[in-house]
Amino acid sequence: MNTYIALLRGINVSGQKKIKMADLKIALEQLGFTEVTTYIQSGNIVFKYVKTHHDELSKRIHDKIDAHFGFDVPVLVITPQTLNSIYKKNPFLDRIAKGEIAENKMFFTLLKNAPDTIAAQELSGTSYGEEEFLITENVVYFYAANGYGKTKLNNNFFEKKLKSSATTRNLKTVVKLMKLSKL
Repeated sequence: MNTYIALLRGINVSGQKKIKMADLKIALEQLGFTEVTTYIQSGNIVFKYVKTHHDELSKRIHDKIDAHFGFDVPVLVITPQTLNSIYKKNPFLDRIAKGEIAENKMFFTLLKNAPDTIAAQELSGTSYGEEEFLITENVVYFYAANGYGKTKLNNNFFEKKLKSSATTRNLKTVVKLMKLSKL
């Protein structure tokens, strides 16, 4: 059995696509997933399953949520090793350690596909005041200087500009998911 992390986009946000985590856990166990653990209400799931391609797992979870709850929810499945690598490559880690950047203002926008190259170059060359970000092959590392609730550089912004489905998590959630997956 391998450990996987599923990140659901846009559930339980502002009363939209409400799914109780206990119900979601049961639905995923019906797919044969074991040791299903959820973290907070925003669709963070750690589970075990036989070795399977990530895209296949994403589709199975998506289809189960659609059939069981009636919601079209984008799903990104990654391994704990991938999440750990994403965390370690965070270009803001040194500044966080020095206290120059508040941990609660650090975000990771995980991209389903590599971003459009031209769009990524254009976006990277644009200034957004105090807010900083770095676009990589599969992640946008984002420091929201004024907080995520006030920024225009949210998940929808990066999806539109980079032409890729995405889901965003804060630093605390990334660290917790690594712990839950025993990394």
